[in-house]
Amino acid sequence: MSNAPVFHIDLPEFRADPYPVLARMRAEASIVFVPEFNRTLLLRRDDIARAEPDIEVFSSEQPEGLMTVLMGHNMMRKDGIAHSRERKAIFPTVSPKTVRDHWTLRFRAEAKAILAELQSAGGGDLFREYATRLSARALIHITGLHCARWQDIDLWSQAMIDGIANYTGDPEVEARCHDATAAIDAAIDEMLGRMRGLNARDMLSVMKEAGLPEKAIRANIKLAISGGQNEPRDVIAGAIWALLEHPEQLRMVREGEVSWMQVFEEYVRWLSPIGMSPRRIARDAHFGGVDFVEGDDVFLMFNSANRDETVFADPDRFDVTRDAGKHIAFGAGPHFCAGAWASKALVADVALPMVFDTLPDLKLDGEVRVGGWAFRGVLNLPCAW
Repeated sequence: MSNAPVFHIDLPEFRADPYPVLARMRAEASIVFVPEFNRTLLLRRDDIARAEPDIEVFSSEQPEGLMTVLMGHNMMRKDGIAHSRERKAIFPTVSPKTVRDHWTLRFRAEAKAILAELQSAGGGDLFREYATRLSARALIHITGLHCARWQDIDLWSQAMIDGIANYTGDPEVEARCHDATAAIDAAIDEMLGRMRGLNARDMLSVMKEAGLPEKAIRANIKLAISGGQNEPRDVIAGAIWALLEHPEQLRMVREGEVSWMQVFEEYVRWLSPIGMSPRRIARDAHFGGVDFVEGDDVFLMFNSANRDETVFADPDRFDVTRDAGKHIAFGAGPHFCAGAWASKALVADVALPMVFDTLPDLKLDGEVRVGGWAFRGVLNLPCAW
């Protein structure tokens, strides 16, 4: 293992709110070894920005990692040419042009339909009834799994997210993950039997057309569901919550002093939906004053990086007027999130402005719970309107 300073954590405390613990870590060192994870953690924004592109040392290849074992060998766990080939294959689905000219129209139609149902209700849990439904419906279009219900997408995503964060080896969590991946394979089988043709823009169609092996297609569809559901869902719900908790900032957005995209960028900095990304040390190396040994397991702590005091002033404060451009919520290297443009369009161009326009007197109506560390977000959003 590395010779980084040892820092012990209380796991329940860390799961409940990792940010105070991460601040204590950063006060002691920029890189620490946490025995409770048996991992070395990189904590500073600039260290992670330097480390992530260095695939010769900080490799994404993890044949025994939970994601690979449970979901298949997807592009997130590949480096170099293998990664580039699969990323290029899905680009026609997630390119800025496709998002602008194709998906955003569908996102708006889905949001309009959901909000039309909700308007007369007068209240409810917007986490479930708006953020979850909208994110899942968008993902059905993007993946091409039109045989799935939005409830299926959310269930599958959460089961996989729980599975790949199951570092304590809970057998029930692993079993739910296996059930989810089996259900996704069945949905892929159904859709492969009725492909829509060469002009389709969904992931399943473009990967098939690009000639990717079926194993890679299946693994990358599962990757898209695991990341493409929870993160946009959590940002939609979380940003609504943050704005309702900061009415002066909401006023600034509504009056055009601040853009919805600024809200998006600040929220993903402040409450990073993806808290960390794992790497494996590919060869002995010295980095950031620490000696790493081939085979060491490392966490790149995006949540810590995005509250790095050396980069962001008063980092624990949610502030939509802040220049949050240096955040690394989507990564900082060749594995920069391929779905970033779709996520930004869904949240900043559609979900947030439409919910506040349609429900102008929106207010919180109960306690909002927040949880998680590897994947963190609000767990409910009781509102009245």
